[in-house]
Amino acid sequence: MEMGSPRRRIVLAAGLALPFSRGARAQERGALRVASKIDTEGTVLGNLMIGALEARGLRTENRLALGVTAIVRAALLAGEIDLYPEYTGNGAFFLADEKNPAWRDARAGYERVRALDLARNGIAWLEPAPANNTWAIAVRRETATREHLRTMEDFGRWVAAGGRAKLAASAEFVERPDALPAFQSRYGFHLRQDQLVVLSGGDTTATIRAAAEQTSGINAAMAYGTDGPLAALGLVLLEDTRGAQPVYAPAPVVRAKALEHQPAIAQALAPLMRSLDTPTLQRLNAQVSLEGIDAKQVASGYLRSAGLLR
Repeated sequence: MEMGSPRRRIVLAAGLALPFSRGARAQERGALRVASKIDTEGTVLGNLMIGALEARGLRTENRLALGVTAIVRAALLAGEIDLYPEYTGNGAFFLADEKNPAWRDARAGYERVRALDLARNGIAWLEPAPANNTWAIAVRRETATREHLRTMEDFGRWVAAGGRAKLAASAEFVERPDALPAFQSRYGFHLRQDQLVVLSGGDTTATIRAAAEQTSGINAAMAYGTDGPLAALGLVLLEDTRGAQPVYAPAPVVRAKALEHQPAIAQALAPLMRSLDTPTLQRLNAQVSLEGIDAKQVASGYLRSAGLLR
């Protein structure tokens, strides 16, 4: 996960300089250049994709941890890489389409970005995983059990009735209209200033740990949907049943020309992506971020256990 501002809201700069010197002309039938972002989940997904492709006999070139969203997206558009894992909700920003309600529905958002990015940029979006790495609120498991909290609707009713919630979050999450204010508006609750602990930066690791350790009475945290430490540190992610946030489902994005020349890419990645639900990604991310296991080792172990290696 990229630190600071959420990785998905990065604006692509015109004329962005790329941190590599290879030419944009691709060898369409050569090794597939697979990239990823620099965050934990990006490297896990990238290694999973490489393993799944090579299991089908497709040659790959490892370009993982290439950079932040802007760098990797620019590399794809320039033909410097062939594919990488992206998030459907980012399409709203890539395509300057933020106000469209389709992004709050998993299938509608995917269909929209698939159609528009292919038509405008020659980028194909393959089937996404049934996971959502969006902004979310998580609560301590003991609080969730005691107060019967499973969804944001439950949380909203609890807070509105005087529930003693205390949330750790970044200033951006608290202040942005599409973050905490969107949750409050959609679910009919309001957190007072004394119910908020604002931590510097946008690192969910800090907010999750504060809730896990009950720092200053904190029992809820700003989180991302597939954050690895959640379950391990005893937190429960609350389901956004009314779609306050866009859906950020992981999906492979591929240059259409590369896919045309090697259509087996789609067949190789489809079963992998179908297997990656939110709890699975949380577990794989935790193996890297909490247990310190190398992302390549985590990916190969998962591919074997899921029967995706021949």
